[in-house]
Amino acid sequence: MPERDDTKTMQRAPGVSRRAFLRAAALGTCALGLGAFHGATSNANAQAARRGLVGRRRSEWFEPAGGTDVRCTLCPHGCVIPSGSRGPCRVRENVDGNGYTLSYGNPCLVQLDPVERKPFFHVLPGTRALSVSTAGCPIECKFCEVWDTALVSPEEVFAYDLPPEELVEHALEAGASSLSYAFGEPVAFFEYMIDSARLAREAGLRNLVHTSGYLAEEPLELLVDVVDAVNVDLKGFDDAFYRDMCGAELEPVLRALSRIHAAGVHLEITNLVIPTLNDGSEQLREMCRWIVRELGRDVPLHFARFYPLYQLANLPPTPVSTLDRARAVAMEEGLRYVYVARVTGHAGENTFCPHCGEEAISRMGFMVERVAVEEGRCTNCGGEIAGRWV
Repeated sequence: MPERDDTKTMQRAPGVSRRAFLRAAALGTCALGLGAFHGATSNANAQAARRGLVGRRRSEWFEPAGGTDVRCTLCPHGCVIPSGSRGPCRVRENVDGNGYTLSYGNPCLVQLDPVERKPFFHVLPGTRALSVSTAGCPIECKFCEVWDTALVSPEEVFAYDLPPEELVEHALEAGASSLSYAFGEPVAFFEYMIDSARLAREAGLRNLVHTSGYLAEEPLELLVDVVDAVNVDLKGFDDAFYRDMCGAELEPVLRALSRIHAAGVHLEITNLVIPTLNDGSEQLREMCRWIVRELGRDVPLHFARFYPLYQLANLPPTPVSTLDRARAVAMEEGLRYVYVARVTGHAGENTFCPHCGEEAISRMGFMVERVAVEEGRCTNCGGEIAGRWV
């Protein structure tokens, strides 16, 4: 989806190729240097990204697996990693029988965005979030939109040396209302996210996560204690789709969704609708019925338009009519807040009060044009609108 061209406000970091720079600009990744938040951070704190592994850190999310092997306990894969090797996520390493994370304080993206881009439509509308992401991912989707950072090793990206304390400082200096762990997969930098989230909360910032939800139960318990809102990519509602397209399983994602909801953390869901693969009406209906039954009618659901890239470049973009059909199915099944994403100007970008039907929040792309919600209630009828408004 076209976005505002920020190349005039950016500065290319030393060692960054023109091709990489222009691609980052097209994607909106305007922080190839930490001084590039449109001047929000001080020159003294600015730094250029550099290629190569910035550092490694011991991690508690490993257990002995015999000899010098270790088992990673962070995600449902439970990978056993021999000494001197890494897990398939590329950021978990066994060094002489000790487990390390290679993503702690090594973000390859630090970016100031509207919170709507995460996407969160029911959290602090119209505010800005400082997003952070690293290399690595525990799953490998054939339709990954950030494959050139998420599906590569830390040595292959330009990264910053940015410990949690400095990340929070940058968020405050940039005037952000929240820290967002997004774009790449936050599970890949779990330890970094948790430490940053604790400091962010102390500093009065909200913590927002956009994730695949592919996280083991014990670390998930830690996550729900320190974050305010989570948007989970529910990539489909079919075991075969998850196995074939993502190299993962559906059930752990459903468990994560249920636990996040039960913990009282604000939850939104994104479903990327891919032509011929997960766009069948019955599968969509089954997914929506599960959401209503297990999570309730007030969970916002974003149907996102697919664009051809990575290993599915042969498929066409999702027809808008397919997204309209998906939205209609979701509303028929009782979901109150159903959105169409990546179709700028679509009525499905707006929030409608489920009580009076009036437009409560109007949007154009990532821009909020009007908010008729005060203290979580519709200003027209006084009905409650689910979300995190302060």
